Amino acid sequence: MRSFKFNYLVLFILGIAVLTGCASLKKMKKDAAKMSYSVVPDPLETHNGKVDIALQGRIPEKYFLKKASFVATPVIVTPEGEKFYEPFFLQGEKVKANNKVINFKDGGSVTYKGTIPYEYAMRKSELVLKIRATKGRKSLDFDPIKLANGVLATSTLVDNSPFSLLGFQKSKNTTGVYDASIDKFQRIVPEKYVADLIYLINSSEVRGQEMSKDEIKELSQYIADAYKADRKELKGVEVSAYASPDGELDLNTKLSEKREGTATKVVEKDLNKNKVKTDLTTKYTPEDWDGFKELMEKSTIQDKELILRVLSMYTDPEVREREIKNLSSAFSAVANEILPKLRRSKITASVDLVGRTDEEISNLAINDPSKLNQAELLYAATLTNDPQIQKTIYTNFTKVYSDDWRGYNNLGSVLFELADVDGAASNFEKADKLDPKNPIIQNNLGCVELKKNNLAKAEELFGGATGAGNEVNDNLGIVKIMQGQYETATKFYNDETKSPANRALAQLMNNDNNGALRTLEAATIQSGRISYLKAIVGARTAKTSMMYENLGNAIKKDAAYKELARTDLEFAKFFEDENFKMIVK
Repeated sequence: MRSFKFNYLVLFILGIAVLTGCASLKKMKKDAAKMSYSVVPDPLETHNGKVDIALQGRIPEKYFLKKASFVATPVIVTPEGEKFYEPFFLQGEKVKANNKVINFKDGGSVTYKGTIPYEYAMRKSELVLKIRATKGRKSLDFDPIKLANGVLATSTLVDNSPFSLLGFQKSKNTTGVYDASIDKFQRIVPEKYVADLIYLINSSEVRGQEMSKDEIKELSQYIADAYKADRKELKGVEVSAYASPDGELDLNTKLSEKREGTATKVVEKDLNKNKVKTDLTTKYTPEDWDGFKELMEKSTIQDKELILRVLSMYTDPEVREREIKNLSSAFSAVANEILPKLRRSKITASVDLVGRTDEEISNLAINDPSKLNQAELLYAATLTNDPQIQKTIYTNFTKVYSDDWRGYNNLGSVLFELADVDGAASNFEKADKLDPKNPIIQNNLGCVELKKNNLAKAEELFGGATGAGNEVNDNLGIVKIMQGQYETATKFYNDETKSPANRALAQLMNNDNNGALRTLEAATIQSGRISYLKAIVGARTAKTSMMYENLGNAIKKDAAYKELARTDLEFAKFFEDENFKMIVK
């Protein structure tokens, strides 16, 4: 019987305690309006794909019970559900825990920072603070406390369409020399064939053994073939006669003039024999110092550097000749190896090689690419704007010239424009293996990473693309906008940008409304995105007519901007305006 009375008494006391605790929490809930909170920014904003908040709170004196605890959670409430920030914890001074303590007598302050990923639905939302108070075994949820309206999402208007680059110039080979024949396309390629008639010292007679030389015979045949060929145009033949710089100037002048005459007769006779009609020009040079210098540089003569220095010290031909002769040890070698080759008439045939027509190149690029060189295949791809045809041409390039990075790079660029990011990446990687660290390829690999939102990797690759073109800076501008570094982003853009919309957005996010408007007005193509950004400038600068005109233009060009504008807090003060409702309905 005693035991029963004791237990009943304990239960009675516990019940009173629970009721007392419950009553205390209800009073805290009732007086919750006495707490004050502010959040920055208001409205919320998204940057770098996140929504950050900084919350300041004040708990009044004689409010927070000594044995009470709070779990407070900022929540963004959207039409599609709730998105929770990390909670923060408060406790009264008699609670045994390690949370922020709020003194009953004096109250206290709260400082909180949080971040969550941005989602599109957050544009139309509100930020609330949800509180669950606990005292002893009793808990009570307070009514949500509204802190802010919606999320301003202007930064998400960035156009993440980085610019990939085509490659047309062949990189240096292992010897560090460019091969022009497979580089930039030229429909007409100039070509020359040169042969020399060599004379004996102080003679202008053309010897029979000179006329029977292979190079003279080949020159004759070259001229005749070029004159008859369909894809060659003989531009003319030139005779240049010289004397070696080892005699008197007057003698050399007369000698070189005579050599011009005898060589010209030989050429005229050969042209007539082959029935070739072309321009024939002639000239003579008394002393061939340029030829002398060229042959000396190529020779293995022991004192050639000394002789070349003598040439550079004197401009008078007679003085130069005298000084060289004074170098007795070297002059014998010069007389035997160099001077005989300068007693000559140089015959030069100039020919233009005429390439295939555009139609021929286009057809072969699709049906028989092996008959085209690299330059012709690359050119063929520029003759069409159809990406599917370009894809075929570059695919053929990779099959015929599998060791040339340009085929894989350009194929990757076309696939990138066709939104096949994985296919583009595969080809860019093949190109990179063939020509590592090529700036064009580094840019294109960066484009792939940017489309995959790997901003740090994209930025690294674009950094390795310096010098590849202004497009690299445009791409870096996209990275910086997406990272929320708007001031830095503006520095990557200039008046030559291919992305005026992104430049203007960076300026807007950097609060440069006037600069953004100048950029948008200067855009050569007034796209829907350009018009929409102009509407934002109008809303920000109280130019209502400009806002409505450009918002209407944006929607006409792209109906998607109608839905976007309905929840865009840039236009929040116009949401109830009848003109605005009419445009976005």
